Amino acid sequence: MSSAIQTRSYPGRAGLVHVGRVFSLGLDVLFYLFRRPFQVREFIEQAWFIAKVSSLPTALFAIPFGATISLLLYQLLDQFGAGSATGAGGVLAITQQAAPIVTALLIAGAGGSAIAADLGARTIREEIDAMRVLGIDPVRRLVVPRVLAMMYVAALLNGLATVVGVAGGYFFNVIVQGGTPGAYISSFNLLAQSSDILVSEFKAVVFGFVAGVIAAYRGLNPPPGARGVGDAVNQTVVISFLAVYLINLFITQIYLLVVPPKGL
Repeated sequence: MSSAIQTRSYPGRAGLVHVGRVFSLGLDVLFYLFRRPFQVREFIEQAWFIAKVSSLPTALFAIPFGATISLLLYQLLDQFGAGSATGAGGVLAITQQAAPIVTALLIAGAGGSAIAADLGARTIREEIDAMRVLGIDPVRRLVVPRVLAMMYVAALLNGLATVVGVAGGYFFNVIVQGGTPGAYISSFNLLAQSSDILVSEFKAVVFGFVAGVIAAYRGLNPPPGARGVGDAVNQTVVISFLAVYLINLFITQIYLLVVPPKGL
């Protein structure tokens, strides 16, 4: 009777098990990041592939983000006679929030899905089991360079998204709404500060790490059946998006409590 009670499942148990395994995989990746040997060639190949499939979509995706922020801010601030401060609010919003989110979505959607599909196909073909039989750790050999590549490319694409987003906001504010170019540019440092850039890059690196670990976990543990790899890819994208939004909320809250906003 007691054994039956102990083995009885409860709601949410499977989800907690997966969360624990993802956390364990993340710890393994952090541990192997600082241990030799390091797969330099695999890292370069994965970083180039992720950058190739994510750079153009990130740039194109950042333009409407910057434009939307600029349009909304101008409509709001112009009612109070402060339309010239649109550049300050737009740069702050793009740097702190929009650029890391855009980067994370494209990294998880393009790079993460590719990693999950690659590792899932290897798992289905029993290549991962063969590596373990030969004494090769698949986490060190395959997962670590892919996760590190996601982090590296995320940091680079975050800068690209920031520049393109600010340029898109400038274009729509000056050309579409008839704003003053000088006022838009001169108000850049009115609210933004150097720590905003640092936290933006930190967010991008964390998002790249989380998306890479989730993609690797779903690739190494695909659902059974012929559709397992496809389901693993879909789950990777959805779970990564949810994790990114929750982590962004957590980091932003801590940042706003630790770093005081810049006064006018």
